[in-house]
Amino acid sequence: MARPFVYLASQSPRRQQLLQQLGVAFELLLPDASEDAEALEAVRPGEAADAYVRRVTRAKLNAARERLRRRGWPAAPLLSADTTVAIGRTILGKPLDAAEAAAMLQRLSGRWHRVISGVAVAHGTRSVLALNVSRVRFAALPRATIDAYVASGEPFGKAGAYAIQSALAGWIERIDGSHSGIMGLPLFETAQLLRRAGVPTALSE
Repeated sequence: MARPFVYLASQSPRRQQLLQQLGVAFELLLPDASEDAEALEAVRPGEAADAYVRRVTRAKLNAARERLRRRGWPAAPLLSADTTVAIGRTILGKPLDAAEAAAMLQRLSGRWHRVISGVAVAHGTRSVLALNVSRVRFAALPRATIDAYVASGEPFGKAGAYAIQSALAGWIERIDGSHSGIMGLPLFETAQLLRRAGVPTALSE
């Protein structure tokens, strides 16, 4: 019997690494060139961060379902995820340029912020979604540190203009929540959803 696997609808190397950490076999189900994947992440006016992550995670899952149907690949559970950073009611998405990245990091400097990660799994006609909310506090970031980090290129493609697994982790004073959720895929919630879909994880009962 073939080993159970999941289709991962994400280009994020971090999410791939985290699924590997769970011992989950997966195949990538990435957007076609004709798909506007970035459009799914556009923020609506007045949208709360939690609602935004739920909506985008579901939209990515629905797009993956249609992609799988269109390609005619074998049926298997689908997994989608989304992560954003919020400070107060402001959503900090992926910076468009160096100036925006530096402005985001300056705003996060010396303050708490939230990292919200959603994960959704579809199996057959059923789908389930879980949300993880963590809090992160940066120490005061010197301007030279911000400039060097932006120059490294690391902030681009990252919500809030940073990655917790990067060198900037040396400036994080405190975390309240899930380290894997801050990376982009909360492993506790992910493992629970996958087991419900019949996909075994490492150390499953």
